[in-house]
Amino acid sequence: MRVWITKYALTTGIFEMEVESQSEDGTGVYGKAWSDCYHGEGKEWHRTKEAALVRAEKMRQKKIASLKKQIEKLERMKFE
Repeated sequence: MRVWITKYALTTGIFEMEVESQSEDGTGVYGKAWSDCYHGEGKEWHRTKEAALVRAEKMRQKKIASLKKQIEKLERMKFE
């Protein structure tokens, strides 16, 4: 099975992975390397590229909102 990984979408982008095995409950997928382990379908991994793109866009919007909030906080700071 081929899946798309979004866990690190904001730093390294979305990437495809061939699944070697899946957890018993179906929420985790495992690749060839020991570090290729992702849990949470719809959060860290997706069955379709379209679902991965939607998730990555949501992550991007959330990060932008967070950074804007940080900027506003810094702009309100006064040093005396």
